Amino acid sequence: MKSKWMVAPIVGALALAVYTGTTLATPPSGLSSTILAKSVFDELKLNSHTIPASDWHLNLKTEGMSDGYVVDNKLAAGGTTGWHSHPGPSLIFVVAGSVTNYESDQPGCGGVTYHAGDGFVDEGGDHVHMLHSDAGGETIAVQLVPKGSPSRRIDAPTVPPGCPAG
Repeated sequence: MKSKWMVAPIVGALALAVYTGTTLATPPSGLSSTILAKSVFDELKLNSHTIPASDWHLNLKTEGMSDGYVVDNKLAAGGTTGWHSHPGPSLIFVVAGSVTNYESDQPGCGGVTYHAGDGFVDEGGDHVHMLHSDAGGETIAVQLVPKGSPSRRIDAPTVPPGCPAG
């Protein structure tokens, strides 16, 4: 009988965690995402520079295999991706309209607006961000994540303190 009373709080805590994760998450709205390509990459050990030598230099190294994605994200007017992170980095190309990228680690969740032809980097990991578009916009994201990651997108459980809801 005593063991039943010990299990009850654990079950309750798990139920609360599931409830909180589903009700407090910051879901997207006005967003459609299409995976245009997905490939698996062996370990990357790239060391590149221009010839003749200049200040431009690239180092890219992974340990283990990666899943690579090319994703087309279309935001309707007023649309948002919701607050989220990714298990790896993303190169973001704005191909139509404009989007504002809000980052939780910037003072006041600083928003920077990018227009068609602009690009920016989302570092991934525990870096939480949200895209919003006032008049509509489209991005193409090139993402690298550890092979077999359960998801290439991780919804934030809540809106970061002091940040816009979306």
